[in-house]
Amino acid sequence: MTQTTSPRIDLQDDRDAIARLKYRYLRTLDTKQWDAFEECFLPEATGDYNGLTFASRDELVGYMRAQLGEGLITLHQAHHPEIEVDGDTAIGHWYLQDKVIVEAFRFMLEGAALYEDRYVRTPDGWRIAHTGYRRTYEATMSLDDLPSFKVSAPGTHTHV
Repeated sequence: MTQTTSPRIDLQDDRDAIARLKYRYLRTLDTKQWDAFEECFLPEATGDYNGLTFASRDELVGYMRAQLGEGLITLHQAHHPEIEVDGDTAIGHWYLQDKVIVEAFRFMLEGAALYEDRYVRTPDGWRIAHTGYRRTYEATMSLDDLPSFKVSAPGTHTHV
């Protein structure tokens, strides 16, 4: 008797792999691991972040590397995945919450957006073919308006 894998299990495995890819994308973006971030994408991947568009992986990764460098703290969290797999392609919708802190400019941004991604299965696993979001809101503030707000360097703790 031959045992076969249920298509439902295979789809769940694909959804799990795509979720891990998205989480790796967010983690490597926030930790500025640019080589690992680049590996999340196909070379011909495109991006559209609320109208800021990129025609290739090199363009997108280069922009992030230049704009999100030292002195910029970011937090990107994607929740509530809706992933539809169709053979070797998939579409994912995610809810994003993000924060950007630039202490040198006493600036903070908080926002949310709805991501829509396209994925392709490759011999090396799932990769992003297109990523992008549309903002649901964006709020900016001066850290000077928050006199008790303090930022600690990674690995340090502020004791009160």
